[in-house]
Amino acid sequence: MIKLAVSGCQGRMGQRITALALQDKVFKISALLENKNRPDVPLLSYNIPVNFEDAALKGSDVLIEFTTPEATLGHLKSCQKYGVSMVIGTTGFTKAQIAQIKKVSSKVAIVFSSNMSVGVNLVFGLIRQTAQITGKDYAITLSETHHVHKKDAPSGTAKTMAEIAETFSKIKVKDIASIREGEVIGDHTITFESPVDLISIHHHAKTRDIFASGALVAAKFLSKKKKGLFDMQDVLGIK
Repeated sequence: MIKLAVSGCQGRMGQRITALALQDKVFKISALLENKNRPDVPLLSYNIPVNFEDAALKGSDVLIEFTTPEATLGHLKSCQKYGVSMVIGTTGFTKAQIAQIKKVSSKVAIVFSSNMSVGVNLVFGLIRQTAQITGKDYAITLSETHHVHKKDAPSGTAKTMAEIAETFSKIKVKDIASIREGEVIGDHTITFESPVDLISIHHHAKTRDIFASGALVAAKFLSKKKKGLFDMQDVLGIK
């Protein structure tokens, strides 16, 4: 059994991760963490105590983190202290902050990915293949749409798509358009265009459960690791 801690347990992702984990006999919820400054945080969530102190992580096997870069880095230190692996789905990190995550991965196992969805990670593979073949003969553009509450733009997923396309095509992505409207969970489209045709790869997220279930797959993967930095491509074995 995997003793699972969930950070940001009252957020949209935290609630879905907790709900799905409770349906999976592989997991036992060992800690639910929340920001003490968040208004109206209940004492119990799913009849499990909500904690405000990182000491609650002690004894957990894995922490799943979908919060803010600042909160994530705070929990990163605590996970190193208590020997807890991490699944990090938080986006919006600076290069210096990413360097901190890489440093701690020499002590504990971490899955760090801009998108935990199995479908999106299949898309990453398609982008890699397409960019390798089209090379410099195609102009590349990206567009992404998310809900109005999302703070970072472009999204972490869009940045990853661009990085893959640029690495394997050897050209710069021409444009990334970011739209924030309504309650859109996540739409991403990348196009490869030449004078004679246009190739479009699109992913539409219907529900946040695709990210929550992917994070749980990553947590199961980490249960067999002692240390190291991994992404969802490693988890799914599709690199």
